[in-house]
Amino acid sequence: MTKASDRAYSMIRAMILSGELVAGDPVREEALAERCGVSRTPVREALRRLEVDLMIRKTDSQRSFVADWSLDDVGDAFELRAMLEGHAAKRAARNMTDDVLKQLRSCNTAIEAAISGRKPDVATFLDRNREFHALVLKTAGSRRLTTLLTALIEQPVVWRTAHHYSPEAFRRSHSEHDDLLAAFGRRDGAWAETIMAGHIRRAFHAYSDAHLDMKAQERGAA
Repeated sequence: MTKASDRAYSMIRAMILSGELVAGDPVREEALAERCGVSRTPVREALRRLEVDLMIRKTDSQRSFVADWSLDDVGDAFELRAMLEGHAAKRAARNMTDDVLKQLRSCNTAIEAAISGRKPDVATFLDRNREFHALVLKTAGSRRLTTLLTALIEQPVVWRTAHHYSPEAFRRSHSEHDDLLAAFGRRDGAWAETIMAGHIRRAFHAYSDAHLDMKAQERGAA
C-alpha cells in the first residue's frame, strides 16, 4: 500500500469511528479524495480495505455506503471475539513480562479515573480500553490473531453506543480487567482465557442493553 492510501484509510476510518460518517451514508470517492488531500486511486484502495474491515459495504450496483450492523451482526462479532480474544489472553499470559503488566495496570488505572466522575469520560474509557486489549493482543504474539480480530474489535456502532452504557457496565469492565491482571500476574493462561471470554460476553450484553435503550428512546421521541 502507498503512503497516500494509508493516509486515506486512516482518515476515512477515523471519520467512521467518530460518527462523522454514520451508518447508511453514501461514500463518494471524489469528496473523500479532496478531504484527504489525495487522488481518487488511494481512496479507492482505502475503501477496499475498509470493506474488508466491514466498515464499508458495496451494493450490487457497486455504490459504497458506511456499513450498518444489526444487533445479530454485533452478537456474532462478539461471539467470535470471545473465542479469539480468549485464546489471545491465554497466549499473552505465557508471554507476559513485568513491563507489559505495568503498562496494562496503567491503562486500567486511567480507565478507573475516567469512569469515577459523576459523568463518565467515555472517550478516554474507549481509548484506554482499546489500548488495554491491544497490549494483550500484541503480547499474544500472533499475527494471524491480530488480523482476525482487527475488524471485530473496532465496530463503529459499538463505539457510538458506548456513550449510553450504564455506570455499572463501566465499573464491571474495569473490575474484569483487574481479574485479568491477576491471571496475567500468575502467568495462568487457562484462567486468563476464561476471564477474557466472559469479559467479552458481558460486554456484548452491556452493548445490547444500551442499544435497545437507544431504540426505545428514538421511538419515544418519534
